[in-house]
Amino acid sequence: MRIAKDGTWHYQGSPIGRKELVCLFASVLKREEDGRYLLETPVERGEITVEDAPFVAVEVFWRRCEGRQCLTFRTNLDEMVTADADHPIRVAIDRRSREPRPYVMVRPGLEARINRAVFYELVALAETERVEGRDLLGVWSEGVFFPIDEVPPEARAAAAE
Repeated sequence: MRIAKDGTWHYQGSPIGRKELVCLFASVLKREEDGRYLLETPVERGEITVEDAPFVAVEVFWRRCEGRQCLTFRTNLDEMVTADADHPIRVAIDRRSREPRPYVMVRPGLEARINRAVFYELVALAETERVEGRDLLGVWSEGVFFPIDEVPPEARAAAAE
């Protein structure tokens, strides 16, 4: 079995078309400490290839929770997860292209890649915060600040003028 970069699950080279079946497989998906992904039931255990992340965050909902911002993501399998200390947002930045690869933790060891449209929504909600002497652009959810990237020097200079 394989989970493609776009979140499509495949069995013997063909996409699995029944969402209910994919959801069943996803419910027994685990990640080992060595990074391997496994489908694990009480009687069976098998390795699965994951090209990027096992899930894709396809929608974000913004709301106020007890006076603070909350960001809740819906995955391609309709799982809902609110970003917080246990479900952090992380953004990997490609060193060459500077292209961001954003993720949110769905369950321990299992992330959802945040799709481009949802990431643009996060960027629209982003604020600048000074963290450990660095100006970072990021978002708040459940009282936790999640950095997206450093504020470029030219943007800092323009803001100071």
